Amino acid sequence: MNGGGPALDGLDVQVLEIPTDGPEADGTLAWDSTTMVLVTARAGEATGLGWTYGAPATAQAVTGLLAPAVTGRPALDVPAANEAMARAVRNAGRPGLVAGAVSAVDVALWDLKARLLDLPLARLLGAARDEVPVYGSGGFTTYSDHRLAEQLTGWSRQGLTRFKIKIGEGWGGDEQRDLRRTERARTLIGEDAELYVDANGAYTRKQAVRIGRTLAGPGVTWFEEPVSSDDLTGLALVRDAVTADVAAGEYGYDLPYFARMAPTVDCLQADATRCGGLTVWLRAAALAEAHGLHLSGHCAPHVHAHAAAAIPNLRHLEWFHDHVRIEHLLFDGALDPAGGGIHPGDDGAPGLGLTLRPQEAERFRTH
Repeated sequence: MNGGGPALDGLDVQVLEIPTDGPEADGTLAWDSTTMVLVTARAGEATGLGWTYGAPATAQAVTGLLAPAVTGRPALDVPAANEAMARAVRNAGRPGLVAGAVSAVDVALWDLKARLLDLPLARLLGAARDEVPVYGSGGFTTYSDHRLAEQLTGWSRQGLTRFKIKIGEGWGGDEQRDLRRTERARTLIGEDAELYVDANGAYTRKQAVRIGRTLAGPGVTWFEEPVSSDDLTGLALVRDAVTADVAAGEYGYDLPYFARMAPTVDCLQADATRCGGLTVWLRAAALAEAHGLHLSGHCAPHVHAHAAAAIPNLRHLEWFHDHVRIEHLLFDGALDPAGGGIHPGDDGAPGLGLTLRPQEAERFRTH
């Protein structure tokens, strides 16, 4: 071994398409399946897992652009590999699926490094907390009242105290149903629980202000993407006009994105499967702290769990229905949110603490 440990032997990639357990939609999109691009990083007998949720073409970026840039590098020097990938994709364009590819490889490299050192990733990074708070996330606009009640009460039985539903149905075309569903959610979770909503950028500025002020009635304290996350002026306008915290950031593909957004929101979101992996996610946390903000992890909870335990300004992680279902299906070692929080690294398992179930993965593999 040299100072950076064994050399990285290569990357393997699989594309998995997993059907949803029912029709799903938010304010601006509908879907019936979720695609995971799963990367395995190899160094001798050791392997690390990383993934992103996105287009199947992401796999081509891994094999064609990123594998040549990182193979042969010291496996312990993850930031150097991340920088090499960032340089390799310059002419391909960083935002979008290329950033997802970089992210999946970066996560796999962190998992590999922690496994080589036989440490849970939270211990390798250095824990700032014992428990990582989570919030139940789903409440799709396609849900019937019965399905919404089933989901929310299910989380309540697990001890969760934070809940988020989707609003903005049809690009903001059904405000009354949005409000009825929010009132219904409040009734189901009780007065003491935290209630969040996510419009996925469906509303206009004035519409978002009007809706946001009305949502103060049922006690909504988190208003996610009330307008497009590209509309920074609009985000700031809504933030200053409503009582709920305005949050955004899930579409950040590089660190400068978060620098531009931080002054316009109450809580910054970042997704390690999009922003450049855990390397950049941790930097986004420091950037948020410098602006006096919390950071909230977007989706993919088992990617974020250990890094979330390592930052002092964490708000929470999103326990997103689709991704929780997929990650529990594909991996042994998935975490339990009973009581409203998870405890990454408590079992002492190295890396992310997950082991792929090959037969399950093969069921959904398309490439």
